[in-house]
Amino acid sequence: MTSAPKGPATGQSALVIGAGIGGLAAAARLAHAGFAVTVLERHGTPGGKMRCIPSTAGPVDAGPTVLTLRPVIEALFAALGERVEAHLTLLRQPLIARHFWLDGSQLDLYDSPAANMHTIRAFAGAKAAQQFRVFSDRAKALFFAFNGPMMQAAAPSRLSVTLQCLRRPQVLRQMAPLASLADLLDRSFDDPRLAQLFGRYATYVGGSPYQVPALLALIWQAEAAGVWKIQGGMFQLALTLETLAKARGAVFLYDSHVARIDSASGRAIGVTLADGTPLRADVLVFNGDPRALAVGALGAECSTLAPQTKTRPRSLSAQVWAFAAQPSGPDLAHHNVFFRDAPKPEFDALAQGKLAPDPTLYICAMDRGGPAPPPRVERFEIIANAPPLPAHDPEFSQCHDRTFQTLAQFGLTFAPSPNPKALTTPTGFEALFPASQGSLYGQSPHGLMAGFQRPKAQTAIKRLYLAGGGAHPGAGVPMAILSARHAVEMILKDRTSTFASRQTAMPGGMSTESAPAEPAPSASSPS
Repeated sequence: MTSAPKGPATGQSALVIGAGIGGLAAAARLAHAGFAVTVLERHGTPGGKMRCIPSTAGPVDAGPTVLTLRPVIEALFAALGERVEAHLTLLRQPLIARHFWLDGSQLDLYDSPAANMHTIRAFAGAKAAQQFRVFSDRAKALFFAFNGPMMQAAAPSRLSVTLQCLRRPQVLRQMAPLASLADLLDRSFDDPRLAQLFGRYATYVGGSPYQVPALLALIWQAEAAGVWKIQGGMFQLALTLETLAKARGAVFLYDSHVARIDSASGRAIGVTLADGTPLRADVLVFNGDPRALAVGALGAECSTLAPQTKTRPRSLSAQVWAFAAQPSGPDLAHHNVFFRDAPKPEFDALAQGKLAPDPTLYICAMDRGGPAPPPRVERFEIIANAPPLPAHDPEFSQCHDRTFQTLAQFGLTFAPSPNPKALTTPTGFEALFPASQGSLYGQSPHGLMAGFQRPKAQTAIKRLYLAGGGAHPGAGVPMAILSARHAVEMILKDRTSTFASRQTAMPGGMSTESAPAEPAPSASSPS
Protein backbone atom coordinates (compact mmCIF):
# COMPACT_ATOMS: atom_id res chain seq x y z
CA MET A 1 0.00 0.00 0.00
CA THR A 2 1.38 3.42 -0.96
CA SER A 3 0.58 6.64 0.80
CA ALA A 4 1.41 10.29 0.46
CA PRO A 5 3.94 11.64 2.94
CA LYS A 6 2.72 13.94 5.66
CA GLY A 7 3.02 17.68 5.39
CA PRO A 8 5.76 19.29 7.44
CA ALA A 9 3.40 21.74 9.16
CA THR A 10 0.17 19.73 9.44
CA GLY A 11 1.34 16.14 9.39
CA GLN A 12 -1.30 15.58 6.72
CA SER A 13 -1.39 14.69 3.04
CA ALA A 14 -3.73 15.58 0.20
CA LEU A 15 -4.45 14.19 -3.23
CA VAL A 16 -5.86 16.60 -5.81
CA ILE A 17 -7.51 14.87 -8.75
CA GLY A 18 -7.27 17.16 -11.75
CA ALA A 19 -5.02 20.13 -12.52
CA GLY A 20 -7.66 22.52 -13.81
CA ILE A 21 -7.71 26.02 -12.36
CA GLY A 22 -9.75 24.86 -9.36
CA GLY A 23 -7.36 21.98 -8.70
CA LEU A 24 -4.27 24.15 -9.13
CA ALA A 25 -5.62 26.80 -6.75
CA ALA A 26 -6.55 24.14 -4.20
CA ALA A 27 -3.16 22.44 -4.50
CA ALA A 28 -1.29 25.71 -4.00
CA ARG A 29 -3.42 26.69 -1.00
CA LEU A 30 -3.09 23.27 0.65
CA ALA A 31 0.65 23.12 0.07
CA HIS A 32 0.99 26.63 1.52
CA ALA A 33 -1.02 25.48 4.57
CA GLY A 34 1.50 22.71 5.17
CA PHE A 35 -0.11 19.70 3.53
CA ALA A 36 1.98 17.34 1.44
CA VAL A 37 0.12 17.63 -1.87
CA THR A 38 0.15 15.31 -4.86
CA VAL A 39 -1.77 16.33 -7.98
CA LEU A 40 -2.96 13.64 -10.38
CA GLU A 41 -3.78 14.86 -13.88
CA ARG A 42 -4.99 12.71 -16.77
CA HIS A 43 -3.49 15.05 -19.38
CA GLY A 44 0.14 15.93 -19.90
CA THR A 45 -0.08 19.59 -18.86
CA PRO A 46 -1.89 21.71 -16.27
CA GLY A 47 -4.88 23.92 -16.95
CA GLY A 48 -7.85 21.68 -17.67
CA LYS A 49 -10.20 23.73 -19.83
CA MET A 50 -7.64 26.55 -19.70
CA ARG A 51 -5.70 24.86 -22.48
CA CYS A 52 -3.74 25.94 -25.52
CA ILE A 53 -2.77 24.34 -28.81
CA PRO A 54 0.35 24.91 -30.94
CA SER A 55 0.32 27.05 -34.07
CA THR A 56 2.81 28.61 -36.46
CA ALA A 57 2.57 31.82 -34.41
CA GLY A 58 2.96 30.15 -31.01
CA PRO A 59 0.56 28.64 -28.45
CA VAL A 60 -3.07 29.67 -28.97
CA ASP A 61 -5.58 29.81 -26.13
CA ALA A 62 -8.36 27.28 -26.71
CA GLY A 63 -10.26 27.84 -23.48
CA PRO A 64 -11.17 30.85 -21.33
CA THR A 65 -10.14 34.20 -22.81
CA VAL A 66 -11.71 36.78 -20.49
CA LEU A 67 -10.13 37.58 -17.12
CA THR A 68 -12.49 39.51 -14.85
CA LEU A 69 -12.91 40.00 -11.09
CA ARG A 70 -9.21 40.64 -10.61
CA PRO A 71 -9.60 40.93 -6.80
CA VAL A 72 -10.38 37.19 -6.73
CA ILE A 73 -7.07 36.44 -8.46
CA GLU A 74 -5.22 38.84 -6.19
CA ALA A 75 -6.75 37.27 -3.08
CA LEU A 76 -5.49 33.85 -4.16
CA PHE A 77 -1.94 35.12 -4.65
CA ALA A 78 -2.11 37.05 -1.36
CA ALA A 79 -3.16 33.87 0.45
CA LEU A 80 0.07 32.34 -0.86
CA GLY A 81 2.13 35.31 0.30
CA GLU A 82 2.62 36.45 -3.30
CA ARG A 83 1.74 39.36 -5.58
CA VAL A 84 0.20 38.79 -9.00
CA GLU A 85 2.53 41.37 -10.56
CA ALA A 86 5.60 39.39 -9.51
CA HIS A 87 4.53 36.45 -11.69
CA LEU A 88 2.16 37.64 -14.43
CA THR A 89 1.80 40.70 -16.62
CA LEU A 90 -1.87 41.66 -16.67
CA LEU A 91 -2.86 44.19 -19.32
CA ARG A 92 -6.08 46.02 -18.61
CA GLN A 93 -8.40 46.31 -21.60
CA PRO A 94 -10.16 49.70 -21.44
CA LEU A 95 -12.06 48.57 -24.55
CA ILE A 96 -13.97 45.62 -23.11
CA ALA A 97 -15.32 44.34 -26.43
CA ARG A 98 -16.15 45.42 -29.97
CA HIS A 99 -19.58 44.39 -31.27
CA PHE A 100 -20.66 44.02 -34.91
CA TRP A 101 -24.08 43.62 -36.53
CA LEU A 102 -24.97 42.60 -40.08
CA ASP A 103 -26.56 45.98 -40.77
CA GLY A 104 -23.08 47.52 -40.49
CA SER A 105 -23.54 49.02 -37.04
CA GLN A 106 -20.74 48.69 -34.51
CA LEU A 107 -20.48 49.39 -30.79
CA ASP A 108 -17.46 49.48 -28.51
CA LEU A 109 -18.03 49.03 -24.77
CA TYR A 110 -15.50 50.29 -22.24
CA ASP A 111 -14.71 49.95 -18.56
CA SER A 112 -15.63 53.63 -18.18
CA PRO A 113 -19.31 54.53 -17.55
CA ALA A 114 -18.79 57.95 -19.14
CA ALA A 115 -17.24 56.45 -22.26
CA ASN A 116 -20.11 53.98 -22.57
CA MET A 117 -22.72 56.70 -22.21
CA HIS A 118 -21.01 58.58 -25.03
CA THR A 119 -20.69 55.61 -27.39
CA ILE A 120 -24.21 54.33 -26.77
CA ARG A 121 -25.64 57.80 -27.31
CA ALA A 122 -23.87 57.93 -30.67
CA PHE A 123 -24.94 54.36 -31.43
CA ALA A 124 -28.64 54.47 -30.50
CA GLY A 125 -29.55 57.90 -29.15
CA ALA A 126 -29.92 59.72 -25.85
CA LYS A 127 -32.81 57.57 -24.62
CA ALA A 128 -30.77 54.40 -25.15
CA ALA A 129 -27.88 55.92 -23.19
CA GLN A 130 -30.21 56.68 -20.29
CA GLN A 131 -31.65 53.16 -20.43
CA PHE A 132 -28.11 51.79 -20.35
CA ARG A 133 -27.30 53.85 -17.25
CA VAL A 134 -30.36 52.45 -15.45
CA PHE A 135 -29.47 48.91 -16.48
CA SER A 136 -25.85 49.32 -15.37
CA ASP A 137 -26.99 50.64 -11.98
CA ARG A 138 -29.23 47.59 -11.62
CA ALA A 139 -26.39 45.20 -12.56
CA LYS A 140 -24.06 46.84 -10.06
CA ALA A 141 -26.63 46.71 -7.26
CA LEU A 142 -27.37 43.04 -7.94
CA PHE A 143 -23.69 42.13 -8.05
CA PHE A 144 -22.88 43.68 -4.69
CA ALA A 145 -26.08 42.34 -3.12
CA PHE A 146 -25.41 38.72 -4.10
CA ASN A 147 -21.61 38.55 -4.18
CA GLY A 148 -21.37 37.92 -0.44
CA PRO A 149 -24.28 35.57 0.30
CA MET A 150 -23.85 33.60 -2.94
CA MET A 151 -20.41 33.62 -4.59
CA GLN A 152 -18.32 34.25 -1.49
CA ALA A 153 -20.25 31.76 0.66
CA ALA A 154 -19.07 28.15 0.67
CA ALA A 155 -22.61 26.84 1.15
CA PRO A 156 -25.15 29.55 0.30
CA SER A 157 -28.61 29.11 1.73
CA ARG A 158 -31.96 30.33 0.53
CA LEU A 159 -32.51 31.74 4.00
CA SER A 160 -29.44 34.00 3.85
CA VAL A 161 -30.44 35.29 0.43
CA THR A 162 -34.04 35.81 1.56
CA LEU A 163 -32.84 37.79 4.57
CA GLN A 164 -30.68 39.90 2.28
CA CYS A 165 -33.73 40.72 0.16
CA LEU A 166 -35.83 41.51 3.25
CA ARG A 167 -33.17 43.88 4.54
CA ARG A 168 -32.96 45.60 1.14
CA PRO A 169 -36.44 45.44 -0.47
CA GLN A 170 -35.21 47.30 -3.54
CA VAL A 171 -32.99 44.28 -4.37
CA LEU A 172 -36.05 42.06 -4.79
CA ARG A 173 -37.46 44.49 -7.33
CA GLN A 174 -34.13 44.77 -9.12
CA MET A 175 -33.68 41.01 -9.45
CA ALA A 176 -37.13 40.63 -11.08
CA PRO A 177 -37.54 37.07 -9.72
CA LEU A 178 -40.31 36.04 -12.12
CA ALA A 179 -38.51 37.26 -15.24
CA SER A 180 -35.86 35.77 -17.48
CA LEU A 181 -32.83 37.82 -18.46
CA ALA A 182 -34.36 38.28 -21.93
CA ASP A 183 -37.61 39.54 -20.37
CA LEU A 184 -35.69 42.06 -18.29
CA LEU A 185 -33.63 43.25 -21.25
CA ASP A 186 -36.67 43.64 -23.48
CA ARG A 187 -38.17 45.90 -20.80
CA SER A 188 -34.89 47.74 -20.25
CA PHE A 189 -33.97 48.65 -23.84
CA ASP A 190 -35.99 49.93 -26.76
CA ASP A 191 -33.14 49.12 -29.15
CA PRO A 192 -33.14 45.33 -29.76
CA ARG A 193 -29.41 45.37 -30.47
CA LEU A 194 -28.67 46.37 -26.89
CA ALA A 195 -30.98 43.68 -25.54
CA GLN A 196 -29.19 41.17 -27.79
CA LEU A 197 -25.77 42.35 -26.63
CA PHE A 198 -26.42 42.06 -22.90
CA GLY A 199 -28.37 38.84 -23.37
CA ARG A 200 -25.16 37.27 -24.67
CA TYR A 201 -23.78 37.33 -21.12
CA ALA A 202 -26.00 34.34 -20.32
CA THR A 203 -23.64 32.25 -22.43
CA TYR A 204 -20.79 33.10 -20.03
CA VAL A 205 -22.31 30.50 -17.71
CA GLY A 206 -23.55 28.22 -20.48
CA GLY A 207 -27.14 29.39 -20.56
CA SER A 208 -29.77 31.01 -22.74
CA PRO A 209 -31.01 34.53 -21.95
CA TYR A 210 -34.54 33.18 -22.43
CA GLN A 211 -34.09 30.67 -19.59
CA VAL A 212 -31.61 32.11 -17.08
CA PRO A 213 -33.04 34.37 -14.36
CA ALA A 214 -32.96 38.13 -14.70
CA LEU A 215 -30.59 38.11 -11.71
CA LEU A 216 -27.77 37.23 -14.10
CA ALA A 217 -27.82 40.80 -15.35
CA LEU A 218 -25.14 41.15 -12.67
CA ILE A 219 -22.62 39.52 -15.05
CA TRP A 220 -22.33 42.86 -16.85
CA GLN A 221 -20.99 44.41 -13.65
CA ALA A 222 -18.22 41.78 -13.53
CA GLU A 223 -17.02 42.96 -16.94
CA ALA A 224 -17.67 46.66 -16.37
CA ALA A 225 -15.40 46.47 -13.31
CA GLY A 226 -12.46 45.59 -15.55
CA VAL A 227 -11.20 43.08 -18.11
CA TRP A 228 -7.57 42.00 -18.41
CA LYS A 229 -5.49 39.94 -20.79
CA ILE A 230 -2.52 37.93 -19.60
CA GLN A 231 0.65 38.55 -21.54
CA GLY A 232 1.54 35.27 -23.20
CA GLY A 233 -2.01 33.95 -23.02
CA MET A 234 -4.44 32.80 -20.34
CA PHE A 235 -2.54 29.51 -20.08
CA GLN A 236 0.20 31.41 -18.25
CA LEU A 237 -2.07 31.54 -15.20
CA ALA A 238 -2.17 27.74 -15.06
CA LEU A 239 1.61 27.48 -15.43
CA THR A 240 2.13 30.07 -12.70
CA LEU A 241 -0.15 28.30 -10.21
CA GLU A 242 1.64 25.02 -10.93
CA THR A 243 4.98 26.74 -10.24
CA LEU A 244 3.72 28.25 -6.98
CA ALA A 245 2.32 24.91 -5.83
CA LYS A 246 5.59 23.12 -6.66
CA ALA A 247 7.58 25.77 -4.79
CA ARG A 248 5.57 24.79 -1.71
CA GLY A 249 6.32 21.11 -2.12
CA ALA A 250 3.42 19.92 -4.27
CA VAL A 251 4.18 17.06 -6.67
CA PHE A 252 2.44 16.76 -10.05
CA LEU A 253 1.94 13.38 -11.70
CA TYR A 254 0.77 13.91 -15.27
CA ASP A 255 -0.72 11.29 -17.60
CA SER A 256 -2.11 9.70 -14.44
CA HIS A 257 -5.59 8.25 -14.69
CA VAL A 258 -7.59 7.80 -11.49
CA ALA A 259 -9.78 4.76 -11.97
CA ARG A 260 -11.44 4.86 -8.57
CA ILE A 261 -11.78 6.96 -5.44
CA ASP A 262 -11.49 4.61 -2.47
CA SER A 263 -13.37 5.02 0.80
CA ALA A 264 -13.85 3.14 4.03
CA SER A 265 -16.42 3.66 6.77
CA GLY A 266 -17.89 6.63 4.92
CA ARG A 267 -14.64 8.55 4.43
CA ALA A 268 -12.27 8.89 1.51
CA ILE A 269 -8.93 7.19 2.02
CA GLY A 270 -7.28 7.57 -1.39
CA VAL A 271 -7.46 6.51 -5.02
CA THR A 272 -6.58 3.60 -7.24
CA LEU A 273 -4.88 4.42 -10.54
CA ALA A 274 -5.70 2.68 -13.79
CA ASP A 275 -2.55 0.56 -13.49
CA GLY A 276 -3.77 -0.75 -10.13
CA THR A 277 -1.55 1.44 -7.96
CA PRO A 278 -3.34 2.49 -4.74
CA LEU A 279 -2.45 5.89 -3.29
CA ARG A 280 -3.55 6.90 0.17
CA ALA A 281 -3.98 10.37 1.68
CA ASP A 282 -5.75 12.18 4.50
CA VAL A 283 -7.90 14.39 2.26
CA LEU A 284 -8.93 14.34 -1.41
CA VAL A 285 -10.01 17.19 -3.68
CA PHE A 286 -11.81 16.25 -6.88
CA ASN A 287 -11.34 18.86 -9.61
CA GLY A 288 -13.46 17.37 -12.34
CA ASP A 289 -17.07 17.53 -13.48
CA PRO A 290 -19.11 16.31 -10.48
CA ARG A 291 -21.25 14.34 -12.91
CA ALA A 292 -18.31 11.93 -13.28
CA LEU A 293 -18.81 10.99 -9.65
CA ALA A 294 -22.58 10.61 -9.98
CA VAL A 295 -22.40 8.29 -13.00
CA GLY A 296 -19.81 6.03 -11.35
CA ALA A 297 -16.80 7.03 -13.47
CA LEU A 298 -14.73 7.18 -10.26
CA GLY A 299 -16.19 3.99 -8.77
CA ALA A 300 -19.52 2.89 -7.38
CA GLU A 301 -18.70 4.22 -3.91
CA CYS A 302 -18.98 7.80 -5.20
CA SER A 303 -22.09 7.30 -7.33
CA THR A 304 -24.36 8.67 -4.61
CA LEU A 305 -22.64 12.06 -4.77
CA ALA A 306 -23.94 15.04 -6.77
CA PRO A 307 -27.09 13.13 -7.86
CA GLN A 308 -28.60 16.30 -9.32
CA THR A 309 -25.99 16.26 -12.07
CA LYS A 310 -27.60 13.13 -13.51
CA THR A 311 -31.06 14.63 -13.80
CA ARG A 312 -30.60 18.37 -14.35
CA PRO A 313 -29.95 19.53 -17.94
CA ARG A 314 -26.40 20.36 -18.94
CA SER A 315 -25.12 23.80 -19.82
CA LEU A 316 -24.02 24.70 -23.32
CA SER A 317 -21.00 23.38 -25.14
CA ALA A 318 -19.22 25.03 -28.07
CA GLN A 319 -17.40 24.67 -31.32
CA VAL A 320 -14.01 26.23 -30.59
CA TRP A 321 -11.44 27.20 -33.21
CA ALA A 322 -7.85 28.00 -32.20
CA PHE A 323 -5.45 28.87 -35.01
CA ALA A 324 -2.99 31.36 -36.50
CA ALA A 325 -3.74 33.29 -39.69
CA GLN A 326 -3.61 36.65 -41.40
CA PRO A 327 -6.97 38.45 -41.04
CA SER A 328 -8.58 40.70 -43.60
CA GLY A 329 -11.60 42.89 -43.00
CA PRO A 330 -12.91 44.98 -40.11
CA ASP A 331 -10.55 46.26 -37.45
CA LEU A 332 -10.63 43.88 -34.51
CA ALA A 333 -10.17 44.54 -30.80
CA HIS A 334 -8.90 41.93 -28.33
CA HIS A 335 -12.50 40.76 -27.69
CA ASN A 336 -15.07 40.85 -30.51
CA VAL A 337 -18.64 39.67 -31.02
CA PHE A 338 -20.32 39.24 -34.41
CA PHE A 339 -24.08 39.08 -33.92
CA ARG A 340 -26.59 37.22 -36.03
CA ASP A 341 -29.71 39.14 -37.07
CA ALA A 342 -31.98 37.98 -34.20
CA PRO A 343 -30.95 35.97 -31.14
CA LYS A 344 -33.99 33.85 -30.36
CA PRO A 345 -33.86 31.38 -33.31
CA GLU A 346 -30.30 30.39 -32.34
CA PHE A 347 -31.19 29.79 -28.69
CA ASP A 348 -34.36 27.93 -29.71
CA ALA A 349 -32.21 25.64 -31.86
CA LEU A 350 -29.72 25.07 -29.04
CA ALA A 351 -32.56 24.18 -26.67
CA GLN A 352 -33.62 21.51 -29.16
CA GLY A 353 -30.09 20.11 -29.42
CA LYS A 354 -29.55 21.70 -32.84
CA LEU A 355 -27.29 24.29 -34.42
CA ALA A 356 -28.48 27.48 -36.09
CA PRO A 357 -26.78 27.89 -39.49
CA ASP A 358 -25.62 31.46 -38.82
CA PRO A 359 -24.56 31.75 -35.17
CA THR A 360 -23.39 34.69 -33.15
CA LEU A 361 -19.59 34.33 -32.98
CA TYR A 362 -17.08 35.47 -30.40
CA ILE A 363 -13.49 36.12 -31.52
CA CYS A 364 -10.49 36.65 -29.26
CA ALA A 365 -7.67 38.27 -31.22
CA MET A 366 -4.91 37.17 -28.84
CA ASP A 367 -2.22 39.45 -30.17
CA ARG A 368 -4.28 42.62 -29.87
CA GLY A 369 -4.91 44.73 -26.80
CA GLY A 370 -1.24 45.14 -25.92
CA PRO A 371 1.31 47.91 -26.30
CA ALA A 372 2.71 46.53 -29.58
CA PRO A 373 0.86 46.30 -32.91
CA PRO A 374 -0.21 42.77 -33.87
CA PRO A 375 2.10 40.71 -36.08
CA ARG A 376 1.22 39.87 -39.68
CA VAL A 377 0.16 36.35 -38.67
CA GLU A 378 -2.02 36.53 -35.55
CA ARG A 379 -3.50 34.01 -33.11
CA PHE A 380 -7.26 33.67 -32.84
CA GLU A 381 -9.83 31.79 -30.83
CA ILE A 382 -13.38 31.68 -32.21
CA ILE A 383 -16.29 30.32 -30.16
CA ALA A 384 -19.73 29.34 -31.45
CA ASN A 385 -22.26 28.04 -28.94
CA ALA A 386 -23.35 24.43 -29.38
CA PRO A 387 -25.59 22.02 -27.48
CA PRO A 388 -24.01 19.40 -25.23
CA LEU A 389 -24.16 15.71 -26.06
CA PRO A 390 -26.06 13.63 -27.10
CA ALA A 391 -26.35 16.07 -30.02
CA HIS A 392 -24.26 14.94 -32.99
CA ASP A 393 -21.30 16.91 -34.33
CA PRO A 394 -21.67 18.06 -37.93
CA GLU A 395 -19.00 17.18 -40.47
CA PHE A 396 -15.91 19.39 -40.43
CA SER A 397 -16.93 21.11 -43.66
CA GLN A 398 -20.29 22.04 -42.14
CA CYS A 399 -18.63 23.42 -39.00
CA HIS A 400 -16.17 25.36 -41.15
CA ASP A 401 -18.86 26.84 -43.39
CA ARG A 402 -21.08 27.69 -40.42
CA THR A 403 -18.33 29.79 -38.84
CA PHE A 404 -16.36 31.28 -41.68
CA GLN A 405 -19.17 31.91 -44.16
CA THR A 406 -20.96 33.76 -41.37
CA LEU A 407 -17.88 35.91 -40.74
CA ALA A 408 -17.49 36.52 -44.47
CA GLN A 409 -20.87 38.29 -44.37
CA PHE A 410 -19.14 40.87 -42.18
CA GLY A 411 -16.20 41.06 -44.61
CA LEU A 412 -13.87 39.14 -42.26
CA THR A 413 -11.68 36.40 -43.72
CA PHE A 414 -8.57 34.49 -42.63
CA ALA A 415 -5.62 33.12 -44.60
CA PRO A 416 -4.88 30.32 -44.38
CA SER A 417 -8.23 28.90 -43.43
CA PRO A 418 -8.08 26.69 -40.29
CA ASN A 419 -7.74 22.93 -40.70
CA PRO A 420 -9.50 20.21 -38.64
CA LYS A 421 -6.80 20.23 -35.95
CA ALA A 422 -7.88 23.76 -35.05
CA LEU A 423 -11.42 22.69 -34.12
CA THR A 424 -12.75 21.21 -30.88
CA THR A 425 -16.40 20.12 -30.84
CA PRO A 426 -18.68 18.90 -28.01
CA THR A 427 -17.57 15.34 -28.75
CA GLY A 428 -13.98 16.47 -28.40
CA PHE A 429 -14.73 18.14 -25.07
CA GLU A 430 -16.37 14.95 -23.80
CA ALA A 431 -13.19 13.06 -24.70
CA LEU A 432 -11.06 15.66 -22.94
CA PHE A 433 -13.31 15.84 -19.86
CA PRO A 434 -15.09 12.50 -19.42
CA ALA A 435 -18.69 12.35 -18.21
CA SER A 436 -19.16 16.07 -18.89
CA GLN A 437 -21.34 15.34 -21.96
CA GLY A 438 -19.21 17.95 -23.67
CA SER A 439 -20.71 20.71 -21.52
CA LEU A 440 -18.23 23.47 -20.72
CA TYR A 441 -19.99 24.91 -17.69
CA GLY A 442 -21.39 21.97 -15.70
CA GLN A 443 -25.08 21.71 -15.04
CA SER A 444 -27.55 24.16 -16.53
CA PRO A 445 -27.85 27.66 -15.01
CA HIS A 446 -31.50 27.87 -16.04
CA GLY A 447 -34.07 28.69 -13.39
CA LEU A 448 -34.05 31.01 -10.39
CA MET A 449 -32.86 28.28 -8.00
CA ALA A 450 -30.02 27.01 -10.21
CA GLY A 451 -27.41 28.78 -8.09
CA PHE A 452 -28.46 26.75 -5.05
CA GLN A 453 -28.48 23.43 -6.89
CA ARG A 454 -24.81 23.10 -7.82
CA PRO A 455 -22.74 20.59 -5.84
CA LYS A 456 -20.95 22.25 -2.92
CA ALA A 457 -17.34 21.86 -1.79
CA GLN A 458 -18.15 19.41 0.98
CA THR A 459 -19.48 16.00 -0.03
CA ALA A 460 -21.33 13.26 1.84
CA ILE A 461 -18.11 11.24 1.88
CA LYS A 462 -15.91 12.63 4.62
CA ARG A 463 -12.55 14.04 3.54
CA LEU A 464 -13.62 14.25 -0.11
CA TYR A 465 -14.14 17.77 -1.42
CA LEU A 466 -15.02 19.35 -4.77
CA ALA A 467 -13.38 22.24 -6.62
CA GLY A 468 -13.79 23.56 -10.14
CA GLY A 469 -16.33 25.12 -12.47
CA GLY A 470 -18.78 22.26 -12.03
CA ALA A 471 -19.11 22.98 -8.31
CA HIS A 472 -20.38 26.05 -6.48
CA PRO A 473 -20.15 28.96 -7.25
CA GLY A 474 -20.01 27.91 -10.92
CA ALA A 475 -18.26 28.42 -14.22
CA GLY A 476 -15.52 30.86 -15.10
CA VAL A 477 -11.94 31.38 -13.94
CA PRO A 478 -12.76 33.55 -10.88
CA MET A 479 -15.53 31.17 -9.82
CA ALA A 480 -13.25 28.12 -10.09
CA ILE A 481 -10.68 29.92 -7.94
CA LEU A 482 -13.39 30.72 -5.39
CA SER A 483 -14.47 27.07 -5.39
CA ALA A 484 -10.91 26.09 -4.44
CA ARG A 485 -10.95 28.58 -1.59
CA HIS A 486 -14.23 27.13 -0.35
CA ALA A 487 -12.85 23.58 -0.52
CA VAL A 488 -9.64 24.40 1.34
CA GLU A 489 -11.47 26.40 3.99
CA MET A 490 -13.75 23.39 4.53
CA ILE A 491 -10.73 21.09 4.79
CA LEU A 492 -9.09 23.29 7.40
CA LYS A 493 -12.36 23.63 9.30
CA ASP A 494 -13.02 19.90 9.24
CA ARG A 495 -9.50 18.97 10.24
CA THR A 496 -9.58 17.03 13.51
CA SER A 497 -7.29 14.94 15.62
CA THR A 498 -8.74 11.83 13.97
CA PHE A 499 -6.72 12.63 10.83
CA ALA A 500 -3.60 10.53 10.64
CA SER A 501 -0.72 12.45 12.17
CA ARG A 502 2.25 10.18 11.58
CA GLN A 503 5.07 12.12 9.93
CA THR A 504 7.35 10.78 7.24
CA ALA A 505 10.86 11.88 6.48
CA MET A 506 10.17 14.54 3.84
CA PRO A 507 7.27 16.17 1.97
CA GLY A 508 6.46 15.79 -1.71
CA GLY A 509 6.19 12.79 -4.00
CA MET A 510 4.68 9.44 -3.02
CA SER A 511 5.99 7.03 -0.40
CA THR A 512 5.43 3.50 0.85
CA GLU A 513 5.04 2.76 4.52
CA SER A 514 8.76 2.02 4.74
CA ALA A 515 10.54 3.71 1.87
CA PRO A 516 9.86 6.35 -0.81
CA ALA A 517 8.55 5.11 -4.12
CA GLU A 518 6.97 6.87 -7.09
CA PRO A 519 4.40 4.94 -9.15
CA ALA A 520 4.70 5.00 -12.90
CA PRO A 521 2.21 7.44 -14.46
CA SER A 522 -0.75 5.86 -16.25
CA ALA A 523 -3.55 7.01 -18.50
CA SER A 524 -5.84 9.72 -17.13
CA SER A 525 -8.23 11.00 -14.51
CA PRO A 526 -11.20 13.35 -14.91
CA SER A 527 -10.22 16.96 -14.48
